[in-house]
Amino acid sequence: MTRQLLSICLGPCLLALLPALDAGAVEMPLRKAGLWEMKMVRTGSPLPEMTMQHCTDETTDKEMATSFSPMSKEVCSKRDIQRTATGYVTDSECSVAGMSMTSHAEISGDFNSAYTIKTTAHSEHGPAGVPRDTTMTVEAKWLGACKPDQKPGDIVMPGGFKLNIKDAEKLKGLVPK
Repeated sequence: MTRQLLSICLGPCLLALLPALDAGAVEMPLRKAGLWEMKMVRTGSPLPEMTMQHCTDETTDKEMATSFSPMSKEVCSKRDIQRTATGYVTDSECSVAGMSMTSHAEISGDFNSAYTIKTTAHSEHGPAGVPRDTTMTVEAKWLGACKPDQKPGDIVMPGGFKLNIKDAEKLKGLVPK
């Protein structure tokens, strides 16, 4: 997978999850340690459905929250999160690479066996300067222990491409500024 394709696939996913990772006054629960399968389905986007696996532990989930929170603060002028009867709701306004986006996410599940994030987003400057509305659903399920060749933070992308999310320096180059 080329760096450009990885940026196209991973960048929007991380941007969509920034509000969820930045807990602020409301603290999001940590996921159960082990291997999580995350299936992402988008509408209103040319990107195909994507399934990846993420090996995590308590330390990695905490590090993701603290690593991405500063990025969220840099690119998002609004990041609200509220606890609801069924989970969490987040609303954000962000700007990346000259593209402004507002998003609303509903997060439900138990973070021990499965959770779902349903995000709707509106960008003022989609392709060719045309506003675009997109939706993305992330369905995550716990598969069990990480595989023997995996360490916490490893993400296996479609096609077997593997990166470790703890490599923040590499990720900074993937998310457009």
